[in-house]
Amino acid sequence: MNTELIRADFPILSRTVYGKPLIYLDNAATTQKPLCVLDAMRNEYLNVNANVHRGVHWLSQQATELHEGARETVRRFINARSTTEIVFTRGTTEGLNLIASCFSEACMQKGDEVVISTVEHHSNIVPWQLQAARKGIVLRVIPMDDDGTLDLEAFRRMLSQKTKIVSISHVSNVLGTVNPVEDIIRIAHQYDIPVVVDGAQSAPHFKVDMQALDCDFFVFSGHKIYGPTGIGVLYGKEAWLDRLPPYQGGGEMIEHVSFEKSTFERPPLKFEAGTPDYIATTGLAKALDYVSSVGLDAIQKHEEDLTRYTISQLLQIDGMRVFGIPADADLTTLRHDAVISFQLRDIHPMDMGTLLDRLGIAIRTGHHCAQPLMDRLGVLGTSRASFALYNTHEEVDALVAGVKRVATMF
Repeated sequence: MNTELIRADFPILSRTVYGKPLIYLDNAATTQKPLCVLDAMRNEYLNVNANVHRGVHWLSQQATELHEGARETVRRFINARSTTEIVFTRGTTEGLNLIASCFSEACMQKGDEVVISTVEHHSNIVPWQLQAARKGIVLRVIPMDDDGTLDLEAFRRMLSQKTKIVSISHVSNVLGTVNPVEDIIRIAHQYDIPVVVDGAQSAPHFKVDMQALDCDFFVFSGHKIYGPTGIGVLYGKEAWLDRLPPYQGGGEMIEHVSFEKSTFERPPLKFEAGTPDYIATTGLAKALDYVSSVGLDAIQKHEEDLTRYTISQLLQIDGMRVFGIPADADLTTLRHDAVISFQLRDIHPMDMGTLLDRLGIAIRTGHHCAQPLMDRLGVLGTSRASFALYNTHEEVDALVAGVKRVATMF
């Protein structure tokens, strides 16, 4: 993989911040966008802008083809069986809210249980809590050990006739831990329990295959995989999408409306009320094509190399704590996604992030929308560096040098 050529596709990476070259290491929050994505969206606004579906005129027909072509691109990217299983959303958060709302309405009663885990992002906690307040359902939480590994035996013991669904992150956005979702799905399916996988931090970094994974739902965001903001994907097995009620009402999702009764389209349109962001779906499709052209295997190898190198360098700094790394871990073989959260002595993460920013280094600080996990780790927040296909070893060296420089100030 030629990183130098790839970086040329992202003009923002050549800019300076405070007179220093920009080193962008906040990719778990959002990635930068290649020119091909921006060009595709601009071209559609300039040449093919019209509302999709139902329009008989040429522009609408062309826009519809692009929009539905994007759905096929997504299907192919995650190896779903059919485009009927691909629902466009505003992002991972809306996808999880949709599932929590629709599944709770159709399939859960007071006292029924949903199983999540200690490492979840707030977007996979709060929607279920909202349903708990409305319907009296109960949240059960899979515990983890000190290095971030989920306790599968505890998970197995949690399952009962009251367990109606499991909702789990594929990769922790704080720890970078790749959770054993294959085992979780296999165990849950032994009890006929469906499983939701939050793929926000997995889809950009390694291959995801819906037919091989066999999860019942999978969600991810466009902006974390080099696409535009405000667009995401909910994959759902067709049988489940048929069973669930609509999430919102309005245009596009209806079959027939009268003042007495409305009937609804089949999935995916049943869950896509109103005018979709058809320009963003074009951008998302172009981003997925871009990632595919580089190759997810090559991306995964590059990012794993960067991650291992960064961890090995950070751990050489006195007083450094890197979260989610077993004490006896072999860094040469460690399976760790492209996210590293760390704490240096008692230096506040906000101070670390602010001072690194003055050196042109962009990282994320705080609780990363995972406050229960922070409580489990015994900290208020961490500093987090996260990588993408365009990051380099030289940028890692600059980060490590910057952290050492900050250390001298305290």
